Amino acid sequence: MGLLFWDCKMIPGINQRQMRHAMRRMGIQQQDIPANEVIIRTGEKEIVIENPQVAKVNMMGQETYQVIGKARERPLSSEPEISNDDIKTVMEQAGCQREDAEKAIAEANGNLAEAILKLKKHF
Repeated sequence: MGLLFWDCKMIPGINQRQMRHAMRRMGIQQQDIPANEVIIRTGEKEIVIENPQVAKVNMMGQETYQVIGKARERPLSSEPEISNDDIKTVMEQAGCQREDAEKAIAEANGNLAEAILKLKKHF
């Protein structure tokens, strides 16, 4: 168990085992979460942390998350997010290939009905 929440270096003279025992006595439970990426979306941008160390900490019933890793920022995408389910739905309904479905959904700004109608007119 990694100590992401209470780093042993923060308190000189205490080892990991002592720290875990102290946390248990205070009612603090920590669980490491195997995450590949953490994305924080704000109104203007996304903060992306790849290969992070993530810990969920439960202290007296309140859950908090601590994320450690190198962050980078990227602008929010104006492109609609297209899920595999959306693509499959359009492909089935319009009888088209995946690439055509993706393009139609993007051009319809994520509106599946509009994408299907457009493709049915085309094919």
